[in-house]
Amino acid sequence: MTGAPATVQLPLLPLKNVVLFPHMIVPLYVGRARSMAALEAAMAQGKQVFLCTQRRADCEDPREPDLYRVGVMGDVVQMLKLPDNTIKVLIEGSSRAVIERFLETEPHLRVEVALLDEDIQPSSELEALMRGVVDLFDRYVELDKKVPPEVNLTARGVEDAGRLADIVAANLSIGVTDKQDVLETFQMNERLEKLSSVLQREIEILDMDRSIRQRVRQQIDRRQKEFYLKEQMRVIQEELGGEEAHLSELDELREKVRGLELAAAIEDRLLKDVDRLERMPPGSPEVSVLHNYLDLVVSLPWQTSSEDVTDLRAAEKVLDEDHHGLRKIKERILEFLAVRQLTKSPKGPILCFIGPPGVGKTSLGRSIARALGRQFVRASLGGVSDEAEIRGHRRTYVGSMPGRIIKGLREAGTRNPVFLLDEIDKMSSDFRGDPASAMLEVLDPEQNRHFSDHYLEIPFDLSEVLFITTANVYYSIPRPLLDRMEVINLPGYTTEEKMVIAREFLVPKQLNDHGLTDKHIDFTRGSLSTIISRYTSEAGVRNLERSIAGVCRKVAREVVGGKTRRVSITPNRLDDLLGPPRYKPDEGHKEPLIGVANGLAWTEVGGVLLTIEVITMPGKGNLNLTGQMGEVMQESARAALSYARSNAEALGIAVDFREKLDLHIHIPKGAIPKDGPSAGISMALAIISALCQRPIRADVALTGEITLRGRVLPIGGLKEKVLAAHRIGIQNIVLPEDNQPDLVDIPADIRKRLTFKFVKTMDEVIAVALLPKSDTIMLPELTEPVAVEEAAAANADDQLRPEPPQPSL
Repeated sequence: MTGAPATVQLPLLPLKNVVLFPHMIVPLYVGRARSMAALEAAMAQGKQVFLCTQRRADCEDPREPDLYRVGVMGDVVQMLKLPDNTIKVLIEGSSRAVIERFLETEPHLRVEVALLDEDIQPSSELEALMRGVVDLFDRYVELDKKVPPEVNLTARGVEDAGRLADIVAANLSIGVTDKQDVLETFQMNERLEKLSSVLQREIEILDMDRSIRQRVRQQIDRRQKEFYLKEQMRVIQEELGGEEAHLSELDELREKVRGLELAAAIEDRLLKDVDRLERMPPGSPEVSVLHNYLDLVVSLPWQTSSEDVTDLRAAEKVLDEDHHGLRKIKERILEFLAVRQLTKSPKGPILCFIGPPGVGKTSLGRSIARALGRQFVRASLGGVSDEAEIRGHRRTYVGSMPGRIIKGLREAGTRNPVFLLDEIDKMSSDFRGDPASAMLEVLDPEQNRHFSDHYLEIPFDLSEVLFITTANVYYSIPRPLLDRMEVINLPGYTTEEKMVIAREFLVPKQLNDHGLTDKHIDFTRGSLSTIISRYTSEAGVRNLERSIAGVCRKVAREVVGGKTRRVSITPNRLDDLLGPPRYKPDEGHKEPLIGVANGLAWTEVGGVLLTIEVITMPGKGNLNLTGQMGEVMQESARAALSYARSNAEALGIAVDFREKLDLHIHIPKGAIPKDGPSAGISMALAIISALCQRPIRADVALTGEITLRGRVLPIGGLKEKVLAAHRIGIQNIVLPEDNQPDLVDIPADIRKRLTFKFVKTMDEVIAVALLPKSDTIMLPELTEPVAVEEAAAANADDQLRPEPPQPSL
């Protein structure tokens, strides 16, 4: 550069992702308002404009800090306005310039720039640098097919070092920063050195890209060659003996076997099986058997595990989203996660959910898998009577296959899924073996680390699997199997819990399933309460969901028919939507009666009230028992009678009543079988009431087993029995003293509304429930006979209703 630089005031046109060099002609598309204003100003003032590049291409309104200081003065060669209100302009760069200061920002950027004249001193060093740049550019054009060959010829004919550098830099596929760096280098030798360095780097990258492409092409050619040769071999083998070549598939099997990371002895055995398969003729029946076996082995998750969720709050949120209540089970799962984090132990618990149908045992298993972040597998064991269903068949049998455990693990794809074994209490045994005994190894934490399937014949580690079993009752599960599981009881839902489940879970689910919204239908609390009490009789919510679905179907039909008004479901409309109520709620008697006691029973669908009736009649001491009582209940009745006879004088009963009277004990609803010892104190109280003619309080319900000496023993199913009394409206409940700790299972809000009397002996029961002798004797009301038409209708309806569950007292 020579002399003081001259300054010129020009409009500024900022560029995006483009660096313009002197002597270059480039087409530009201009769409920003200030840029178009700058072009119009340039056309009015000699067609000259200053162009510089933006530092960031995403800046739509560039200011002084957003622009590089060094740019190029350019002449507008041609300008054309396009239909989309943008401008296409052709500009030729003339010389480098640097911004001295910004003059205006509106209506366009206007700057004062200083022209930079290049002073080139010829030298041998400059000549060498120019030749080096030309040679490197030749190599670059040869490698990069995007640069036209004419540019290379043009560069060779240029003798001016500055122009040569600008031509080469403008045609390189490099970034804006590198081009701007070349533009801002004013010393010629330094500019050519920098350009040589950039060219060398780009040539190395292009050489590497070409090498990669050649290797890929060679691999493709080799594979095509292998395919061609294998096809030739297959055709030759078919011509010779009809054999099919399957070497590639067998090689793939070998690689998969080696990748399983099994014990060396097992891996060698499997590789020998692959070799044996390779030597077998294709028509041999053993080919498919051995091939299926090897496919199973390589598809099992020997080393693949899923990561458990470590956030306890997130897991608890998932469990609460899917199920209401069930605190014990949720706490147990969160405890497992907490222990897993502290110990890093892969050992999984074995849980057994026991409860009536419809309480959510199966869906809870799926929810637990989601909360833990594990895969979920379900296997139904209901009706399974073959041991091979669990352990698999030996491969010597035709049609042999692995057992359900191994099948489930292959389906899950991980070695630590949540594995639900549904209906474990409904397995049976026959001449083919006992599947319950086979489950002993599966569900034993000390044995399942080396579980052996007859088909697989390789020990598989089940210790990381979280096994969950479900059952309806205890007594049908073999004791050794039950001992291996951690039992969690699901006693069934209270009416209040069913209401919450219906409003928060079932109604939204059914509305979504039937294409309805809150704008179409509204279930009132009264309607849901009526459906729960009059249309369902269950511990779970399965029939409740069906009833809600039935209402939704009726409303969906009305919506499709053109009805636009919102349908409010009230108790009065349920008769039209669901038909007449199927169940009548239990109602105890309202007034004290002689010989009538309120007993409490447990069934698979929850607790129920049993009215125990005793009457005396002239006779010779016979005891009649009706109401389909089981053997245990009959023994309880005889024990209660023996207690009354042995304490007749103290109870105010004639000592010789046995010689003059017969006793008849009856429990209504005779079509339902009843059994259990916990009706003992209820029957004893009813017998004493009938013999001494003292009424029994109607607002008291009783449950407890009696001994010959009058002691009251504890019973089971306390929660269901107490909830049944609460549902009927009985506020006073007599319980064995040993059952006092079980009150914690009863919801606190219900516990506060009831009065509990804990007793040790029959004397305390009599003191609480038996009223003094009255002149007015109230006997049990006789039940009116059912009309013939009603009986016929009831018999017809019985074909549609499920058989009522057997109460256990």
